Amino acid sequence: MIVVLGVVFSLALLVIVVRLLILRRIREKYAVLWLVLGVIVLVLGVFPGVLEAATDVLGVELPVNLLFATALAVLLGVALHLSWELSMSEDETRRLAEDVAILSARLDALEADQRIDPPRSTGTE
Repeated sequence: MIVVLGVVFSLALLVIVVRLLILRRIREKYAVLWLVLGVIVLVLGVFPGVLEAATDVLGVELPVNLLFATALAVLLGVALHLSWELSMSEDETRRLAEDVAILSARLDALEADQRIDPPRSTGTE
């Protein structure tokens, strides 16, 4: 029963990610991670012996321990990556706000110059 649940979960994840890609609700660089995770969960659901073999090779006591440790490592990696992306986005937002402030100050200065020195007529009237 748990194998079927794992397969259904992974297929649902893959369908959701592909749908989000089609609707342009998720960027490709983030979708790749979720597609890879979905395929890994699908492989582990269809072939549970792969997890047991990896447990033996790595010397882990129980397959579930390896699964939870791997899931924790992946989640920490995703959190770190998203924190990095957020920091980059904040830097870009700050830079754009500074550019807008500079342009606004220049525009205000030009408008003030226009009010002080009205345009001169060419005298051909």
